[in-house]
Amino acid sequence: MITLEKGDLAPNFEASNEQGNIIKLSDYKGEKLVLFFYPKASTPGCTTEACNLRDNYQLFLGKGYKVLGVSADSAKRQQNFSTKNELPFPLLADEDKTVINAFGVWGPKKFMGREYDGIHRTTFVIDENGVIEAVITKVKTKEHANQILK
Repeated sequence: MITLEKGDLAPNFEASNEQGNIIKLSDYKGEKLVLFFYPKASTPGCTTEACNLRDNYQLFLGKGYKVLGVSADSAKRQQNFSTKNELPFPLLADEDKTVINAFGVWGPKKFMGREYDGIHRTTFVIDENGVIEAVITKVKTKEHANQILK
């Protein structure tokens, strides 16, 4: 599970976004990045979280942060999610879980008494030099922007 901590160098990554464009961590060099991992596009909690970030997107930009979402969904599902919710930031379609595993957010979960492996809703705040400033593991979907910006 998550072994990355504040002060660690963020793992370099490369993956396709919802439009098929390759996005790398190095694309954000010199910029701050909010990298949020969510279990599944278009589910209630993930929609609430993404829309909360969307509604506060200008605040993030004003403070110098770019925003990037990641899940194991296909590019088509990510595209539908982005279009339906008018998300202004890219979403990585990490179907092979390369980025998800690099950040250690894949692992055992429990829901309604059932255990299974899945993505743990986690956000990493990364500074201009690729160093992790914060790791948020107890994400509150309705007020996630406030958790990040405080």
